Amino acid sequence: MLGSLVNPDAAKKMQAFIDDAVAKGATLAAGCEIEGSVVSATLLDHVKDGMRSFDEGSLGPVKPVIRVGSKEEAIRIANETDYGLSSAIFSRDIKRAMELASRLEAGIWHINGPTVADEAQMPFGGVKSSGYGRFGGKAAIAEFADLRWVTIDDPNQHCPF
Repeated sequence: MLGSLVNPDAAKKMQAFIDDAVAKGATLAAGCEIEGSVVSATLLDHVKDGMRSFDEGSLGPVKPVIRVGSKEEAIRIANETDYGLSSAIFSRDIKRAMELASRLEAGIWHINGPTVADEAQMPFGGVKSSGYGRFGGKAAIAEFADLRWVTIDDPNQHCPF
């Protein structure tokens, strides 16, 4: 029954991500089990520029590992993407992690936690090509309303000018 609720084209897209990366030199580190329209969590290691999984978000359970030589290279690669929904930095040095996070072009920064966190009272949304506006909390109201200032003068009031 579950398979009938899931888009079979999504599994084909995940297979294409995997095939493209492996054909261009990435290593299949885990997963890659596809049954009908269900794809297991898959990890592609040594993903590089020119692979679909480097340039596009899979929006599925196929994730790339992009190895970098420095923090500067990591920030540069993260910011070169057209997307910017959510990011995560893991570090023992919280101050340094905050400094690095402040340089990321993403709508949400997570320090020492996964990028899947969502709390209803917090504004959720990205930058660049990631989504439209914000939802959650007061930010949702702002996205669907236009703030206006309205004044009403008493027509019987004397105005000197």
